[in-house]
Amino acid sequence: MDEEDTAGYREPCAQCAAVDWGISDEGRFYCRSCHNVIERTREVLDTTFIQGSNRITTISRGSRTRRPEGGIVWMLCEGFQFILKNQADALLRLGVSPHFKDDVLCQLWRLYLQKTQQAYTSNPVTSLKFTAQGWDSDSDSAPGSSVMSASATDRESNPPSSAGSNTESGSEWSSSTNDLRRLTSRRRRSQSRMTMVKTLALIHLALVWSREALTLSDLLRLVKEGHIPYVNAYEELPEEMKLFGKDALLFSVLSIPSHNTLHREAQALVQFLQLPAFPPISRQTLLHPALLSLRFLTDANLPDELHRWVCRLMDRAGMADPRGFTINPQSHGILPRYEVQTAALIIVTMKLIFGLDDHTEWELSNQVSSQDDSDDQFNLRRWYRLMQAALIRAQKKADQDVARKQWRTKKPIFLSKGEKNLIMKRKRNAEQVQMCFEKLSSCPAGVQDISPSSFRFCWGDKDGSDGPSLHHMKVDRVLTQKLGTLTPQNSLYWHPALKSCSTLRKCRSHYSEVEATLPRSFVWLLQLFSFILDVKPYYLYEEVLEVERKVFGAKHAMYPKGKKKKRRTETRTGTSSRVVQKSGGKS
Repeated sequence: MDEEDTAGYREPCAQCAAVDWGISDEGRFYCRSCHNVIERTREVLDTTFIQGSNRITTISRGSRTRRPEGGIVWMLCEGFQFILKNQADALLRLGVSPHFKDDVLCQLWRLYLQKTQQAYTSNPVTSLKFTAQGWDSDSDSAPGSSVMSASATDRESNPPSSAGSNTESGSEWSSSTNDLRRLTSRRRRSQSRMTMVKTLALIHLALVWSREALTLSDLLRLVKEGHIPYVNAYEELPEEMKLFGKDALLFSVLSIPSHNTLHREAQALVQFLQLPAFPPISRQTLLHPALLSLRFLTDANLPDELHRWVCRLMDRAGMADPRGFTINPQSHGILPRYEVQTAALIIVTMKLIFGLDDHTEWELSNQVSSQDDSDDQFNLRRWYRLMQAALIRAQKKADQDVARKQWRTKKPIFLSKGEKNLIMKRKRNAEQVQMCFEKLSSCPAGVQDISPSSFRFCWGDKDGSDGPSLHHMKVDRVLTQKLGTLTPQNSLYWHPALKSCSTLRKCRSHYSEVEATLPRSFVWLLQLFSFILDVKPYYLYEEVLEVERKVFGAKHAMYPKGKKKKRRTETRTGTSSRVVQKSGGKS
């Protein structure tokens, strides 16, 4: 090995004139005859540095004309279709039925292309395209060279670039052009534009149509954990589909949409596509609150006996009818928020049984603790302490995962050729710093792989669980017999004002105004289920009010103008001004 490393050095030794060099463990040259050590050392290749970061390049005097790299003319919707296919394949690997992709999602995508007159029509519009050989405004040439059989879509948020922007002769990639001369200005404004958010909205509609068990919250959680490609999903595009210019920002994702944003996008797609009636969501469907509530009761470590009370409340509110959860543009065109409605039903059930007014629930807990045989009885105080500790740990872990999440893409998008060198230099510096950090730290810098799960918490006696399971607990101590029927001991039910806001279109929620006056136990329960669903507390609070309006009837609805408000009896607690009303002994 020393002969190979010293083959280029044939100078004689200064002491013995021998040419027999070796290399010590420190990398120093020494003479094997007289053991004389010289100043020469072996050149060691440091693999921790990225190739090219410290390389000296020479300036060539040859031709400075760039050669156009390989690429094809492709339409923007082909890129979205490729991403949509990858997202659907990821769901199939997670256990979703193939019927979801082949028979539902593909049909929705074809209908979208037809409604926007991009494909499946005798007179398709000319749309945005990418080309590797310069500008190409001939729309008839694009479908023949498409990567996947589709046409194009409009851009997401950036205005169309002009025909002369970002163009040079011999450029590597060209930007896109937009020619919608066949469409009127009103048609152009009303046309739905494909975005990355709409890919998730289409998938959500396909999941609802297929009656899969994945809710909208589950879909967003899978996206955040990286099980479904969304952030930097364009990196999986084929190599010949080059991205360059401002139009390429259509595929760039700066944030993951919220539950409310994605739900509104899906609702707009239902109206735009003019879909027929969806398959009915019956009690045997996993999206129905009758079965979905079992999952949330398990995740929140609540007793299984509460399920029958949730079902009784659901029947009382008239929410058990499958027509209320089935999308039918003719009669019920509203897209239900299945998981949010189910969580609201559980919260209202907890209020009916335990009060949640900062007094009743603790008095009931004291009664349960005073009994000798209280080991198998559900104690709200014990449950609160257990859930509070688990919630703090889960929130801390979620914050750490967000802080460690790598948003930097492996394939940066260049808006112009001038910033390419600057972006690549920053990318190499960031990768080198991350590599050094991983070598110096005891754990890797990236987020650890998380196996997908529908539950936030794990309860039981196994290692790694969040605490003991309370699912087998009974709620007999908080119930009483009335006329041969079990009813809650709590005979009072409080609620905020249920009158609908007259400016409902202008304001979203009054939760921030009333949050300080609400009982702390109720606010904490909102925060718990908001964390489980990954939604904002105000979002769930408004759904709780909707359930209470359905339970207590139309007398709490907004009174029309010109009519006097009917007088109703009400009592108020001595410590607050919240309305307290009798529940009639029924749930």
